[in-house]
Amino acid sequence: MRKFIIETEIERFENIHDLPEDEQELLVEAKMAMNDAYAPYSQFYVGASILLANGIIQKGNNQENAAYPSGLCAERVAIFAAGANNPGIEIRKIAITAQSKDFALDHPVAPCGACRQSMLEYEMKQKSPITILMQGRTGDIFRIHGIRQLLPIYFHEEGLMHK
Repeated sequence: MRKFIIETEIERFENIHDLPEDEQELLVEAKMAMNDAYAPYSQFYVGASILLANGIIQKGNNQENAAYPSGLCAERVAIFAAGANNPGIEIRKIAITAQSKDFALDHPVAPCGACRQSMLEYEMKQKSPITILMQGRTGDIFRIHGIRQLLPIYFHEEGLMHK
């Protein structure tokens, strides 16, 4: 048996004004997207905004459905919309924020496993990391450079790609 340690590097900011202007704007856009989320069942509203290499910001929010598996997370709504509407344009950064009607959310909210895997696919496709910003409704902001920091052991099989 061999053991190994996996480490994640996270930058923590206490104030949005400590971030560069483009990241401040991205978090504000994510909060605006969050306000338009469709979450009548969970009352948990998530917004995401993506900064593309061409300067376009693509927003997304969670979309729930009475048939629960049919809903989709904000991160995948945004990333798939970016891929569909701006094919071939590199994703530079994504900001994620959330709030609940039932409790105060004052800590960063991380993407779920399915969203992490989807972001990884785009990182691998574009061969460059995506910076991830995470915040609750209020509180600290986390910045991570590359989805592999959040998903160090991931599924990827190049043999699935037909060439």
